[in-house]
Amino acid sequence: MSVPAVALPDTSSLRTDYKAAKAALLERFRTATNVDALMRALARLTDDTLRRAWQACELPDALTLAAVGGFGRGELAPHSDVDILVLLPDDPPHVEARIERFIGLAWDLGLELGSSVRTVSQCVEEAANDVTVRTSLLEARFITGSASLFDDFSHCYHAALDPRAFFQAKVLEMRQRHAKFQDTPYALEPNVKESPGGLRDLQLILWITQAAGFGSSWRELDQRGLITGREARELRRNERFLKSLRARLHVVSGRRQDILVFDLQTPVAESFGYRASGARRASEQLMRRYYWAAKAVTQLSTILIQNIEAQLFPKTSGITRVLSDHFVEKQGMLEIASDDVFQREPHAILEAFLLYEKTPGVKGLSARTLRALYNARDAMDQHWRRDAENRRLFMEILKAPEGITHAMRLMNQTSVLGRYLLNFRRIVGQMQHDLYHVYTVDQHILMVLRNLRRFAVPEHAHEYPFCSQLIANFERPWVLYVAALFHDIAKGRGGDHSTLGMADARRFCREHGIEGDDAALVVWLVQHHLTMSHVAQKQDTSDPEVIRRFAELVGSERRLTALYLLTVADIRGTSPKVWNNWKGKLLEDLYRATLAVLGGARPDAHSELKSRQEEALALLRLETVPEHAHRALWDQLDVGYFLRHDAADIAWQTRVLYRHVQAEAPVVRARPSPIGEALQVLVYLKDRPDLFAGICAYFDRNGLSVLDARVSTTKHGYALDNFLVAYTEGDVHYRDIANLVEQELTARLATPGTLLPEPSKGRLSRLSRTFPITPRVDLRADERGQYYILSVSANDRPGLLYSIARVLAEHRVGVHAARINTLGERVEDVFLLDGHGLSDNRLQIQVETELLRAIAV
Repeated sequence: MSVPAVALPDTSSLRTDYKAAKAALLERFRTATNVDALMRALARLTDDTLRRAWQACELPDALTLAAVGGFGRGELAPHSDVDILVLLPDDPPHVEARIERFIGLAWDLGLELGSSVRTVSQCVEEAANDVTVRTSLLEARFITGSASLFDDFSHCYHAALDPRAFFQAKVLEMRQRHAKFQDTPYALEPNVKESPGGLRDLQLILWITQAAGFGSSWRELDQRGLITGREARELRRNERFLKSLRARLHVVSGRRQDILVFDLQTPVAESFGYRASGARRASEQLMRRYYWAAKAVTQLSTILIQNIEAQLFPKTSGITRVLSDHFVEKQGMLEIASDDVFQREPHAILEAFLLYEKTPGVKGLSARTLRALYNARDAMDQHWRRDAENRRLFMEILKAPEGITHAMRLMNQTSVLGRYLLNFRRIVGQMQHDLYHVYTVDQHILMVLRNLRRFAVPEHAHEYPFCSQLIANFERPWVLYVAALFHDIAKGRGGDHSTLGMADARRFCREHGIEGDDAALVVWLVQHHLTMSHVAQKQDTSDPEVIRRFAELVGSERRLTALYLLTVADIRGTSPKVWNNWKGKLLEDLYRATLAVLGGARPDAHSELKSRQEEALALLRLETVPEHAHRALWDQLDVGYFLRHDAADIAWQTRVLYRHVQAEAPVVRARPSPIGEALQVLVYLKDRPDLFAGICAYFDRNGLSVLDARVSTTKHGYALDNFLVAYTEGDVHYRDIANLVEQELTARLATPGTLLPEPSKGRLSRLSRTFPITPRVDLRADERGQYYILSVSANDRPGLLYSIARVLAEHRVGVHAARINTLGERVEDVFLLDGHGLSDNRLQIQVETELLRAIAV
């Protein structure tokens, strides 16, 4: 039978009542701490509002309104979606218009509704085909309407539910979700709901146990024996924190917001009562608490899922093999022989990771082992750390031929690493707001260790063949792993972390029997782990004196090789965006030049000049360039040009320019860079003061980031400039854009007076806006007084390089070379400037002042 449509009654009072009641609840939450009470109160308020709206739309008694999803659990975050199900009988009345009005009214009231309208049979069919629907309906809760229809739905749904299939689908779904977040709870902007160790992991466990009939609360799982009382309390405590964090994130942002973005970390931290103190921001204190919670959730959920799986899929086979007096292998997992083994034999704690590392076929620790480790934290005390056998075991783990990365990561996940190395425990979950690192300190250290290990694995030799070649011939590579563990371990203590880390490394070596040259190398590497990147990226490595000083500092080939390998691993372990082939070439060139000096070669500019010229001539002969054609160009070039370019670049530029030495029109040539994903651009024309800035302006306006610039001025007054440029994002075929760059830049350079448009200050990234750094400018003469070195440090943004170049052009300061060094969201650029005029102190101060103004946010 049909139900006649009726006009929608006046619901303004309903809207007013709901908004006022919700605002009062949220205001109370700002000063209260009971997040469960808030979420239950919001759910009750929403229930009551929906009932009133249902009645206002005069929906018939034969229909049912049910809450599903998180709303079905009887709890609601401040700005979460409200998921409902309208259940229809098999022969429903014609009420489509009334249902549409009800849903529209709910939206008008301010409820962000997620709705579905189905019969019982449709619900069962949809649940069978879609695990998301199956999950949402699992927690369905009656609100109003026909209770008997809801009971029919509940009976049919649970009768069709297969707990084993549901378990498998949800675990697969969890793995896919974790993969989207790189399988780590340590993202700097985590999703507190979806990230590994977040609320979704806890909800998933309770969904699985509810579907299997094991219980729907931590207390019930404790009573069933799936977890211990202590584990249940830990889960409940961390669940309460994560719920509170999500609720406060909603309240502070004023919307549904589950990602703890940098902009909101400080206000959310302050809403918890955290305050900045000393060296720690309020946001850092909050994030540290979050990471510890996510870590505990990850550990305990792993235990629970294994225990649930054991009950749902009981194995007929037991022990696969006995591994030692303390451990057996059970279905590919390392299992303790008795529950109290770690209390009776604390040495077995590290033995577990050594066996995990060394035993083929063992892919993880069993739930029983993980639980025993979790409950053995009190056994990992000062006596345990100082025990000689434990120190031997730890060194054996580090010296193992394979499995080191997996073992160390697992030791960190289970908190064993931080309890063995107390200073490591201090940097677990510690954020780094340097706009360079995208990992917490502990994750960065383990990433550097992983990178060093990959150099030594034949399967990865194609990634960095030179590093793989060096480490294959490096005696006792475990020394590098020790240095990796300690290179950043003193971050966040205040002071120079390299110097503080030296003391930690020295103490570790003394306590673990590392002596002589090996101990000295570890300590030296920790002290100087930033030195090689600084020299390669900020100093003029074409200057023989720079190479000589670096060689004196290094002192031996073993130290040079160790520092090179650690530097490459360190830079690669900061952020996927920081490493590029150009930085790799800078480091490798510095390594080879220093190695030659250490081998007895004299850092002599004349011999280096002759060597490069001869090599370049050999390449030119292969290109069928006439025998003496190079002379017209080379006679106009100074020694600095040949020292700043390698032989391949000299040959390419000569081949392009030997016919155009006296050209009146600009010559621009571009080619894909021989060293990686970038475009190499050669510019040759009569020099003028605004030239460098004008070229930078072109690159900036076209979205090309300058990676390197090598600027030369010939004896007859021509500029010969070489740029390495790249797009910061996207998959670009540089061969396809080379001709376009040549044509556009040639046209721009051929029209004087158009080179210096007003700089447009590009928008800072969100990370840079949240954590701005103080811009710095340093201008000083080099040791010989021939050039001036300009160092600039600032937040990266579009147009920054052009802003700098424009100031220099306006003061007619020539640029001889530029080393553009982008470190994540920060730039550390170094320019070699013409010293003419800069000896005037007033001009120096004016240039520095204007540069600071130009790079300021």
